[in-house]
Parts: sequence; structure tokens; C-alpha cells
Amino acid sequence: MTSTTQQSRYRVEGMDCASCATKIDTAVRRLPGVEDVSVSVTAGTMTVKHQDDATLAPAITKRVTGLGYKVVPLPQSVAPVAVKVEEDQACGCGHDHHDHHDHKSHDHDEHDHDHHNHDHGTSDHRHDHAGHSHAAKVQDAAVAGLHGHDHGPTTGPWWKSSKGRLTIASGLAVAAAWAVGKMVPELDAWIFTAAMLVGLIPIARRAFMAAIVGTPFSIEMLMTIAAIGAVIIGASEEAAAVVFLFLIGELLEGVAASKARASIQSLTDLVPKTALIEENGKTREVQAESLAVGATILVRPGDRIPADGVILSGESAIDEAPVTGESTPVRKGADANVFAGTVNGDAALRIRVTAAAADNTIARVVKLVEEAQESKAPTERFIDRFSRYYTPGVVVVGALVAVIPPLFLGGPWGEWVYKGLAILLIGCPCALVISTPAAIAASLSSGARRGLLLKGGAVLENIGKVTAVAFDKTGTLTEGKPKVTDIVGLGMDGGAVLRLAAALETGSNHPLARAILDRAAADAIDIPQVIDAKAIGGKGVSGTVEGVEVFLGSPQPAADKVSLTEEQFVQIAKLNDAGKTVSLLLVNGAAAGLLAMRDEPRADTAAGLKALTDAGIKTIMLTGDNSRTAEAIGKTLGIEVRAELLPEDKQRIVGELKRQGFRVAKVGDGINDAPALAAADVGIAMGGGTDVALETADAAVLHGRVGDVIEMIDLSKRTMSNIGQNITIALGLKGVFLVTTIIGITGLWPAILADTGATVLVTMNALRLLGGKRWRVAA
Repeated sequence: MTSTTQQSRYRVEGMDCASCATKIDTAVRRLPGVEDVSVSVTAGTMTVKHQDDATLAPAITKRVTGLGYKVVPLPQSVAPVAVKVEEDQACGCGHDHHDHHDHKSHDHDEHDHDHHNHDHGTSDHRHDHAGHSHAAKVQDAAVAGLHGHDHGPTTGPWWKSSKGRLTIASGLAVAAAWAVGKMVPELDAWIFTAAMLVGLIPIARRAFMAAIVGTPFSIEMLMTIAAIGAVIIGASEEAAAVVFLFLIGELLEGVAASKARASIQSLTDLVPKTALIEENGKTREVQAESLAVGATILVRPGDRIPADGVILSGESAIDEAPVTGESTPVRKGADANVFAGTVNGDAALRIRVTAAAADNTIARVVKLVEEAQESKAPTERFIDRFSRYYTPGVVVVGALVAVIPPLFLGGPWGEWVYKGLAILLIGCPCALVISTPAAIAASLSSGARRGLLLKGGAVLENIGKVTAVAFDKTGTLTEGKPKVTDIVGLGMDGGAVLRLAAALETGSNHPLARAILDRAAADAIDIPQVIDAKAIGGKGVSGTVEGVEVFLGSPQPAADKVSLTEEQFVQIAKLNDAGKTVSLLLVNGAAAGLLAMRDEPRADTAAGLKALTDAGIKTIMLTGDNSRTAEAIGKTLGIEVRAELLPEDKQRIVGELKRQGFRVAKVGDGINDAPALAAADVGIAMGGGTDVALETADAAVLHGRVGDVIEMIDLSKRTMSNIGQNITIALGLKGVFLVTTIIGITGLWPAILADTGATVLVTMNALRLLGGKRWRVAA
């Protein structure tokens, strides 16, 4: 995109079927200075890529309005910031932590800490997968409709819409014509013609405008020709009824499209409209939309959180199901990230706002899904190309049916012209054209509501074809932070070992220190006070606890201070071979116990990997971590392992898998794995909805479950099956009515049902994907 080119987005009201999108696309694309147009019926939006010309915006609005639609410009987005591959900080805190740091990987998989030199009070600087602090943050523009504004093309009850009012007027006119015709039969033709014109004039006007701007074969044009032709051959009563049925069909299409649209837009209703802001020690209620980044808010138990933020004080169970689809509440305390729309459980929280209303997680998810709906899948593009030839072809067939039998076979003109007109109505491509985007929109919305974000129809279609999935280790297959796995008492019991170790680690934010403190909290250990705590460079940490000298460090510096037995060396080696980091506790110069820590697999990882394997999909771990740790985790999970990799190594391996004939999905954190994510057929970012995760990969899973990968694949396969059903319904109904019309069984009334009825059936079938089954791993 050059510096003189810009992109504008519009909300289009009244656009309820595929032919609407085609007309708008064709009309706007013909404007001078317009380079590309993308229209989504299901999202009710249009994106126009055009030259930076001040006269174009009013020209675009005028042209779309001329077609009979209302158009509203949406706020513009700042161009995305490029994400560069950065060198990670090993464990993320800069500490020289144990002796076996492997800096080769430069990524988040670096967690084998073999050096216990803690820097107390230093914060952990790992990339935060749920926050908004990354340097490559992308500032999205405001999302219209966040709190009661225009949520889409159809607002209010159907009878208040322009299409609803026109349908009612047409129905009343037909009813009145029928009543008057009973009383004055000789005026039947004129009365029903007048009734027909009530509905047909607006349709004909739209047909004429569409023809002028490049769409001569629109559904409105076919409808106009059929209605006028019916009057000419003396079927004015049928013409009036057909126009009324057509308007009902359009109205039903609009209601169905609105239902699909509302599924994702309803997410915005999860964000409360008001918030309690803290200022100068006092709280007051304000509009949630007005919250600025950096503001402090109070969220009471049971309330929805009004903004993305970081907890300043308080601890509570947060129900994140509205955003991540995860049904189990997550316990969160100080420094944890929270999302707008989630529900605070059992305690008051003070939260610092980290994103404005237009940039919170839900707003960005809605915007992402709407933009994804504008991105066409290969199947959808094929159907669009097919329909360009299909509609003129139908007109030719209708004309031939009307003309050839009377001219060459002696058939009656009235009968065959009638059949030709019916074929025009049967052949409308609406149901066929909407078959794919309706299913894709429903799937994108359904996925988003379960924390599965897919950036467009092409991604949704491709992910179902995946035959190999390459995973990162840290933060993807594992929790992303070490946990205490073993406590071995040497000179005292395990509880005492943990108690003294936790005393030394109090105040440290290092991952290994946090692991010890978290275990002490989980075991309800009463941690004593430490005196004269100090870090010993490259060795560990020491201090006085309850009158005894205590040292906690890696085995080598500890062995320099005391003599370890052969059995103790064997125990340490066994833990190391399992990929665990070992710390040795000394009390008054004697070995007192061992603490082993490891970044453990997520709870659902094994079941998720097994589900992929059972589905015939190859799984492989690509990690920058050292081979010993990676192999230990791989053995536990039963997954092939490639370790000690640089980002470019991961990219190379993905390329090798593709050359071997695999369709590869790469699952990672979306930051340091950018080369591999880009190289894969589908890149999937794991994490809590960060800007980077949403912007760099093809897809993202908000709650980071490995099981979500197989769920995405399952969603894709069900969507493609649904599309197949839709195409069968659309073409099947048309085929049946085409045959029955030609042999004289059906006429104009059933013909219009073959079009609008098929469109409604296809849309309703697609809406089944909004519910859909959900893949579950075994407990």
C-alpha cells in the first residue's frame, strides 16, 4: 500500500443477501480511484481501498445510497505496526539463574534455570500473554456500537425497517385488491396491477440503479421482468402475489442475516455501561466508554469488569467464560491481567485500566471477526465467479424456454412465456451465493465466542486440511512457568525444607522463587522471617532463619560448601535427567533437602495431543530449550521433539514438513515464532488475546488450551460439510422447480419460493453452526 492509498470501512444498512453485496461491490469498484472493495453481508460492512482523494468518500456514500442502502462511515484504524523477532531474555528476568542457561534459542522456551543467583525485588519481564504492554502494540480504532450505538445493518424490530414497511404495504395492497376484485370482478386485472406496483416500484428503482452502475442481471431486475411479463400475459393476480412473496423472502433473509450478525455483536453487550472510578480516595460512577488508560477502577463482587486491566489489589475468582470460553473460574491476584466483560467472583478488586473501551479485548475480537468475514474463502471466491456466468445463463435459458416452443414446436405463447418468466425467478443465485459466506460467518462467530479466533474464510477452510501440527513448548504445551515437582528431605522433613526455602525467597519475583512461594502458599506453610538475606553471585541466596544459617543454591556451589554422599548425587542426577532444575538447601552447613522444579505440561496437553494423533495428525515439538528438558517433557507427552532451535531453525523445519507433503499448522506465542508462523500453512497464536497474538498469526486461541487446536480443525470440517449441504439445497431446489415448471406442474408462485425459500433454508442451516458441538478431552 502506497502512501497515497488509504482504507475506509463503512457500516451498510439494509444489505441482507448476497446479491446486495455483489451490486454494492460492482458499483463502488467502478468509481475512479477505488482500488479494491470487500463487502460482508454477514458483518454488514464494506471496506474500500482507495486513493487519498477527499471527493471519493461522498462519491462512495452517494453510490451506495443510490442503490437503496444506508451507509455510515466507521472510525479508521491506525496501520498495524510491524512485529519484529526479538531476542528473549532467557528466563525473562535477566538473572544469572543456575549454571545451564542456554541462550541459543532466543525465545520463550528458555526455562532450564541452573543458577540460583536471585535478585530480590526485581520484576519478571517475560512477555505478558494477556496484557497490552508489548512494544509492537497495534492501536485499533474505535469500534462502533460498543455501548448502544449502531450495532449493524438492521436495528429495531423488523416492522420498523424500510423493508418491513414495504412488505406490509404490499401485503395490504394485495389483500385490498383481492377484496375489491371479489366485488368488481371486471376490474381484477387493473386492481391487481396497481397492488403489484406498490411493491414493484421500489424494486424496479433498485434494479435500474444497479444496471446503471454495472449489475444488469440483479435479482431485482429478474423480479421486475417477471412481474411486468406476467401482467402482459394476463397473470396480474399472480404478479402481485409474487412481488409480495419476494418481499417476504427478502425480509426473512434480513432477519436470518441479523441473527447471524447478532451472535458476535452480542459480545459487546457483555461490557457493562458504567464503572466505578477511584479519584482522590473517592469513587464515583462514570460511563465505561470514558475510562482512560491508567485510570483506577473498583470492581465489586459479582460485577462484570468494565475494562481490560491489571489488578492492583485484591484476589478473586474471575469467570472468563464470556471471553475465553473456559468454564472454570480463574483465581487472580495482584499484577494479574483481567479482560473486559469477565465476571468478578467473590472479592472486591482495584484495577488499573490498560486499554480504552474501543481497544479492549472484546472490541478487538468483534472487529477481528467482522474483518475476517470480509475475507473470502477459496470456495466462496469460486462460487462468486460461477454466479457471474450463472445468472446471465439463467436469463438466456428463460428466454429460450419462452421463445423456442412457440416458434418451432407450435406451443401457445402465453404458456411458454409464463414458464420462461418462472425460470427467471427460479434461477436467481441468491441462495447459492450466500451458501458459503453464511456458513463461514456463523463459524467465525461461534469460534470467537469460545475463544477461537480465525482471520477469515480462507484460514477456516485451510485449517481443516492440516495434517501436521508443530508446537512450541513453553507457554504452549506447558504452563509457561516452573512449578515445584519434588521436595526431598535429606536432614529434615519435606515441609520444613519448603518452609526454610520459602523464607529465603520471600520478596523475589524470579520464576523459580515464585514456584517455591506458590507451593508454600498451596501447602498453607507459615513462612518465617529471614534476616540478612543476600544473593551470592552465581551461586544462590543465603540468610538467617529462626537463628540458623540457611543457604539455597544449585547443587555445584552447594557441594563446594558441604560433602554430598553418592546417594545424594544419584538423586540429583535422576531429577536432572527428568528435565528438572534442582536446588539444594543447606542448614548450618549440612545438606537438609532438595527442591526440584520444572515447567509442567498444561492439564489438557496430553489429551489434546492424543486427540490430534487419533485424528491422524502428526505432532511435533519445536523448542529452543535444551535437549534434556525438552526430551523429558516430550517423553511425558508422547510427542516427537526437536530442541535447541533458533527461530530460523523452526522456520526451516516447518518448510521441510511442507516439502514432505504435510499441511502444517504452527502453534506458538506469536512473537518470537513469527518466522515459523509465517512459513506454516496456518499460524496459530496461543495466549490471552494480546495484540501480537491477534495481529501476527492466522488464528489465535484466547485461553491457550492445546485441545483448542483440534476444536478448530473440527469446526473447519463441520463448516465445509455445512457449505456442501447449503450448495446442495440451493442447486437441488432450483433443479426440482426447473423441471416441474417446464413440464407444467409449478408456476410463478412456487418459483419465487425456490429462490427466497432456498435462501432462507441455506441461512438457517448455516446458523446451526452457531451452536454446534464442542470437542472435549477426556477427564
